[in-house]
Amino acid sequence: MPAPAFTTSEIGAGRILFAADWRFVAAASSAASLPAMKGAEVAFVGRSNVGKSSLINALTNRNSLARTSRTPGRTQELVFFAADDDRVTLVDMPGYGYAAAPKAKVAAWTALIHAYLRGRANLKRVYVLVDARRGLATADNEVLETLDAAAVSYQVVFTKADEVKPAELAARLAAAAAALGQHPAAFPETLATSAHSGTGIPELRAAIARLLAEQRM
Repeated sequence: MPAPAFTTSEIGAGRILFAADWRFVAAASSAASLPAMKGAEVAFVGRSNVGKSSLINALTNRNSLARTSRTPGRTQELVFFAADDDRVTLVDMPGYGYAAAPKAKVAAWTALIHAYLRGRANLKRVYVLVDARRGLATADNEVLETLDAAAVSYQVVFTKADEVKPAELAARLAAAAAALGQHPAAFPETLATSAHSGTGIPELRAAIARLLAEQRM
């Protein structure tokens, strides 16, 4: 399925939404330390080193709101960032797949993620980030199944799209769209982004703005 089309008004709404003054709110390493629910939340999850933090920085026009690292597994907590009006909170989730951490620590992250997905009533959507150079992998599919079981709405967003030839990117987007048809909680349309070049960033902002507008209806 092709990427969703957005109106000029929706692109503008996304730009305004992310022009807010964003701030760090909390870092939770356990279910007990999760911050109080306030406004809507959207979360970002993906394989270690897929570019979650870089994407959050690009969305918010901040160079260092979310910490970036070349070391897989650097994000070891659920990290919350809120707009100044508390209308929406962005959640940077621990990476999955390879991580430079002991197995016990990875198991603790996994338990935390599951607890968050099961109990966060204001979580509106999870954006599953997939490296455009690799496409959907086994570890990604396992996460999609977890989200299906938790009945949490999610959408696949490709990162690092600038590092893939257009034909190859189109083929991976098409393959992902076909695979998502088998997942009941998946939003059927995918997006391609690049935190480096800015490709797809206005569209992702618009998608989040559209989601929040639909929630208010």
